[in-house]
Amino acid sequence: MSLSHALLTALLEHPCSGSELADRFDRSIGYFWPATHQQIYRELAGIEKSGWIESLPPESGRGRKRDYRVLPAGEAELKRWVVEPQNPRTVRDELLVRLRAEAIVGPTYLQVGVEQRMLRHQARLAHYLNLERRDFSNPDPDRAQRLRHLVLQAGIDSERRWIDFCRTTLSILAETNPR
Repeated sequence: MSLSHALLTALLEHPCSGSELADRFDRSIGYFWPATHQQIYRELAGIEKSGWIESLPPESGRGRKRDYRVLPAGEAELKRWVVEPQNPRTVRDELLVRLRAEAIVGPTYLQVGVEQRMLRHQARLAHYLNLERRDFSNPDPDRAQRLRHLVLQAGIDSERRWIDFCRTTLSILAETNPR
């Protein structure tokens, strides 16, 4: 996936300024496709140059922000990208390499890092569950709402899997006489 497609998606949901987009991005798509505000602004400039979005003249007054909106070419690009074949992504997680190293050079104090990571996953899970309660209580959601909920559910499931993985890891790391 490219950042440009994530930004096109967000702007089609709601045209807005770059700063508003960066803030919204942090609270939504950024959970599964993180980007810095600098990356977002750099990408906005690139997709504007590609003719996929346009920046609207700022409202009168000093310090007004320029809003962006998606052009037909941008919507066509997003539609093209949505149906493009994809392969599952390769897992790249430093913890997995650390566990392999622990098996060779351990025991170490890896437990501390795993405990801290588990706390971060627990905090993110709590946040996702709060979002779910707040945003997905409609008993008769439409298709778009069900798809958005499905994305959030993937995040919830992922956090639960990582919490379980951390618990299992801590249990194994706590063993005093390795087999």
